[in-house]
Amino acid sequence: MENQDLTHLDTQGQAQMVDVSAKAVTKREAVATARVRMQPQTFQAIQAGDLPKGDVLGTARIAGIMAAKETQRLIPLCHNIPIHKVEVQIEPQPELPGYQIWATVVTKAETGVEMEALTAATVAALTLYDMAKALEKTIQIEQIYLVSKTGGKSGDFGAQVYPKNN
Repeated sequence: MENQDLTHLDTQGQAQMVDVSAKAVTKREAVATARVRMQPQTFQAIQAGDLPKGDVLGTARIAGIMAAKETQRLIPLCHNIPIHKVEVQIEPQPELPGYQIWATVVTKAETGVEMEALTAATVAALTLYDMAKALEKTIQIEQIYLVSKTGGKSGDFGAQVYPKNN
């Protein structure tokens, strides 16, 4: 990690929201992921749509979208930015067993949407847990990370940490 100025601190060391007003408005996109691992019988029940709370995956998808739009309320010092697109995909992974969640967020703004994408993936995973916890309390949420981001002063980024389906 390179030495960078801590822009979220003022001259007295107090937390502050960074002034991004001098930055150019550019198109920015971020993709984040989360994995939800569970017992085979829980996975099979979700796949069959056989849970008392209803549509687990649909509810988790909507929760992720809503969470991206509320990120500035959840994460201190996060800017309120226009969100032009939020997509949450939940892919079944029978070999886990469980699900891989992919959240993509797009904006045209002075600052990026990494936190919005991470929040969307995380809240979708938490909602999946909440919807299925009556069947299993040992569901695991794991490997939440930023997959990629484009746009902005720091340029493009792509994680080399985990393969998509590992």
